[in-house]
Amino acid sequence: MNNTVKDLKFKIFQSGNPLFLYIGINVIIFLVTAIIAVFLFLGRTDFIIGDWIREYFGVPAQITALPTRFYTIFTYMFVHDGFLHLLFNMLGLFWFGNIFMNFLKPRQFHFVYLAGGLVGALIYIAGLNIIPAFADGLINRTVVGSSAAVMAIIVATATLVPNYSIMLLLFGEVKIKWVAIVYFLLSFLGLSSANAGGNLAHIGGALLGFIFIKSLQKGADWSKIFERKPKLKVVRNEQPTPRKPVFNEVSQQEIDAILDKISSSGYDKLSATEKEKLFKASKD
Repeated sequence: MNNTVKDLKFKIFQSGNPLFLYIGINVIIFLVTAIIAVFLFLGRTDFIIGDWIREYFGVPAQITALPTRFYTIFTYMFVHDGFLHLLFNMLGLFWFGNIFMNFLKPRQFHFVYLAGGLVGALIYIAGLNIIPAFADGLINRTVVGSSAAVMAIIVATATLVPNYSIMLLLFGEVKIKWVAIVYFLLSFLGLSSANAGGNLAHIGGALLGFIFIKSLQKGADWSKIFERKPKLKVVRNEQPTPRKPVFNEVSQQEIDAILDKISSSGYDKLSATEKEKLFKASKD
């Protein structure tokens, strides 16, 4: 058991693979809140942790709530509304994240995931406040989940390598560009559903993933903001160490004679003494 925990700890926090990091963080947060919910239920308390998480960690639709909940545009992408919500997001992140990591750098994964989640939150807020159809349902409305961040990874991967194929149950071998297109269309069609806000966030994440790859292909890597700058090394201007005199024990004339012999007769024709002198000269 200890070895399993150590292996998981290494994969999530020490392996340097952002795919495992984000899956690990999402799963850990879900498990902790689920366990707390069980104890609250057994204690017959009126406190519902799911509602509390939505209120304080989900992105509010009302702009007036943002000054006190500004941090939620980051926290919302690490909490989920139920096991199936978590499961499907993590499966999508795992499948497409592995492909992403085969072609791009960890810092680019970090950027696409986090920026996709942030853009998804902003599109969610803007869409619900600007589009007339949603104007009457903003009070106490929030969004949670990593779907926007995962959508950014999916679309970025499909934009980068659109003809990369994966095996899907019932469908067989499918190019990932079609998977990404279906995801996007479902999100667009879902704008008329009860989860319109969540689908707006999905669309925001998808746009970020697509634009990031197109910019990257043109030579602009936005993820360089995460690049570690090398530390400056101060070098003192010291006098160079004087070189040892060449051939301390063997004269230059002797070495020249030995080299001439090698040129004319080969190394094998040298005597043991000549070989020893050459060896000493090379050491000096």
